[in-house]
Amino acid sequence: MFIIDAHLDLSMNAMEWNRDLRNDVSALRHLEKGMTDKPDRERATVSFPDLRKGNIGIVVATQIARFVKPDSIIPGWNSPEQAWAQTQGQLTWYKTMEAAGEMVSITDKKSLQKQIDLWNDGTPNDKKPIGYILSLEGADSIIDVSYLEKAYNYGLRAIGPAHYGPGRYANGTDATGKMNQNGLDLLKEMERLNIILDATHLCDDAFWQALDHFNGPVWASHNNCRKLVDHNRQYSDEMIQALISRGAVIGGALDAWMLVPDWKRGVSTPLGMKCDLETVFKHMDHICQLAGNANHIGIGSDLDGAFGTEQSPYDLNTIADLQKLVLIFKDKGYSDEDLNKIFHQNWINFLIKNWD
Repeated sequence: MFIIDAHLDLSMNAMEWNRDLRNDVSALRHLEKGMTDKPDRERATVSFPDLRKGNIGIVVATQIARFVKPDSIIPGWNSPEQAWAQTQGQLTWYKTMEAAGEMVSITDKKSLQKQIDLWNDGTPNDKKPIGYILSLEGADSIIDVSYLEKAYNYGLRAIGPAHYGPGRYANGTDATGKMNQNGLDLLKEMERLNIILDATHLCDDAFWQALDHFNGPVWASHNNCRKLVDHNRQYSDEMIQALISRGAVIGGALDAWMLVPDWKRGVSTPLGMKCDLETVFKHMDHICQLAGNANHIGIGSDLDGAFGTEQSPYDLNTIADLQKLVLIFKDKGYSDEDLNKIFHQNWINFLIKNWD
């Protein structure tokens, strides 16, 4: 099954974790033997070879750099200008991978269709570039709204205005409060440029405000269900239904703390908490039951988003194992048409509808 993954922090892995993603996952783990600076060292799940092995030919790939005040307990950059510079370094990495033939930028219908045709031409995947749609996770690095057009011109096509905590444009996970005027100005400029609003990570106040003020395309790249795991990072049924009414697609995330209740970071284990890929299915199926169809879900794994196998479903070794989810959906009675929608066509339909 051809798979589109709507959320991967590839440049963060390359630039901050210093992973050469041209190595396969087993090599990345070997290279990190004995390293302890990050909790997921020796536990990587994502690489270009493993994406190709899993028939994952298109990803939504992030830039990410948070601004934080000096007393913040959340890590980040001490000025928006530094955050912007960090995202530009990440952009350079993507462009360098393009030059090396490892990736190809997707920015419109034509480049989207070209990548789909390439990955469905019946030839082996091992030399094919990974197509990427550039997304910004958290808008803190946008120095002011005038920078948004610069970003659009270099390929940015989606923005999640918030990440964790309070943000410059919107408040995110574990924070509260509505957007100020600069956040509303950001939404207005995104709408003008036809940049997708990624509702992921918006706190409840900002979520509802954004839907009220933004008339452009909306998706949620990586979110699960509050009904199953009661935390503000997740969507309530009311929020899910609001997104469905806007024609959104919601990507199922594979971070264990979002999949099972009462997860304790650094203590819980996927096996001990019975967190497997069927748990992912339960969240995605819940959205389908609310929608009455399979038209509003997709994959948004967030794998290697600062966690590895220590915080992933226990039956997933690498990102190639996303193919196991296809069998789970099939075994649960989803039709072949539904499977195509869930694993790629919903994302494709969304982009074709909203792009030139």
